[in-house]
Amino acid sequence: MSIADDIVRIAEQEKRLVLPVFDEAVAFALGSALRERGLKEGFPIIVDVRTWDRPLFYCALPGSTASNADWARRKINVVKMFLKSTYRMMLEQGGESAVLGERHGLSASEYVLAGGGFPVRVDGAGAVGVIAVSGLPQRQDHAVIVDALCDHLGIEREELALAAAPSA
Repeated sequence: MSIADDIVRIAEQEKRLVLPVFDEAVAFALGSALRERGLKEGFPIIVDVRTWDRPLFYCALPGSTASNADWARRKINVVKMFLKSTYRMMLEQGGESAVLGERHGLSASEYVLAGGGFPVRVDGAGAVGVIAVSGLPQRQDHAVIVDALCDHLGIEREELALAAAPSA
């Protein structure tokens, strides 16, 4: 699969992974599922689930660092600004965070192009928040969020999973 194929698949993920409702209980369920998988698989991640204006779930697993929290914060800012997953943004922008400053006037201290931020969309309302994971390679940060949303919505993971890492 190519990078272009990944972009198309991620856009499909964003279109299909829409929640009927998003509230504190749903945020807790999604965050808890990510936490449990992280513990089970030994992922050194942080998980941050929030609406645009407030955090609803946060955890830091063994091996994660303050740097992971900062990366998540900057990923959240990208999702909020562009209403797209950060992995899709990274692929569309050629993998260079510098383009955020050059093309959009955004500071690298506040925004980063790295997978692991995914918009929370609600049916009939659009994007209302974000799920961020940081601590794994960016493609895997993205994938664990997609898996959690698929599981929550009863969608088979394989239907929306990215293929093996793309070639250029």
